[in-house]
This record gives sequence, structure tokens and C-alpha cells, in this order.
Amino acid sequence: MTLEEKIENLQAASMEEARAQGNAIIQNHKEALEKLYNEHTETALRQAELKLKAETANAKHEINKAMAKSQIDLKREQGKCQTELKNRLFRRVHVLVDEYMQTEAYTELLSSYIHKAMAFAGGEQVTIYINPTDEDKKAELEERTGASLTVSREDFIGGIRAVIHAKNILIDHSFKASLAEEYEKFLFLGGKENA
Repeated sequence: MTLEEKIENLQAASMEEARAQGNAIIQNHKEALEKLYNEHTETALRQAELKLKAETANAKHEINKAMAKSQIDLKREQGKCQTELKNRLFRRVHVLVDEYMQTEAYTELLSSYIHKAMAFAGGEQVTIYINPTDEDKKAELEERTGASLTVSREDFIGGIRAVIHAKNILIDHSFKASLAEEYEKFLFLGGKENA
């Protein structure tokens, strides 16, 4: 073999080995890049899933918050409306009470209350108060019941109040107390079963 042939063989072998090493380096680099790409893709997908879950949870939280606020606003508005209706109803009740207080039935009711208070006192001294608006009925009531009546300085709308001093007892058949108690207890019950 001539020197030129030897150089050509050496050159061909070197080139082949260099190509093989270059291809191996390229292949290793390609595999490393693919691995890095796959890891990056998986990380990006995980982050996207986590972000989606977080955004979904946040959206649900915001929806729940908005619903809770709406329910509170609705209850507040309902309460306001019920209070307004309740006040209108009780204003009407006061008008009806005023009309009732002009009837004979009211005078009979007062007589009944006075008799019951005297019976409850059982002979003890009792002070029976009538409302200032009933002062015109005082003489008639005293004649019907035989009781000595006192016109109260305080307006309790109607009815009577009686004090049994020896027993330290107040008998309160005043319309003011009854109306206040009914006002406090009154509720608008909704639904078909309460219609």
C-alpha cells in the first residue's frame, strides 16, 4: 500500500469515526432536548391543571359569596317589606280599636274587666284606672260596677289597669300592652299551608 492509500484509509477511518462521534453527540443532545421538552410540557400541563383548579375553586367561592350576599339582601328587603306591612296592619288595627271604643260592646268590656279586677282583689283595696279617652264613660261605669274609678294620667289606648296595693299586684287589661305584645309576636308566615 502506498503512502497515499494509507493516508486515504486513515482519513476515511478518521472521518467515519468523527461522523459516528458527531452523530452520537447529536443523538445524545436530541434525546436530552426531547427529555427536557417532555419535562417542560408535563410541568406546564400540571401548572395549567393547578391553575384551572384554583380558578374553578375561586369562581365557585365568588359565586357562593355573591349568592350569600344576594340572600342577605333578599332577607333584608323581605324584612323591610314585612315591617312596613306589619306597621300598616297595626295602624289599621289602631283605627279599628278607636272605632270599637265608641261602641256599647266596649263599655260592657270595661265593666267586665272592672268586675273581674274587684273579684280578684277579694275585698282588698284596689285602684282601678281607666284611660283618659274614656273619662266620659266614668260615671256610667261607676254606676254599673259600684267601683270608684280613677282617670289615668297615662294614655294606655283603652281598657283598664288595676292596682291591688296590699298584694303589690298590677292587673293590666290595657289595649296598649295587648297591642304591643301582639306587635312583637306577629309574624308573616309564608307558604301554601299558611295562606
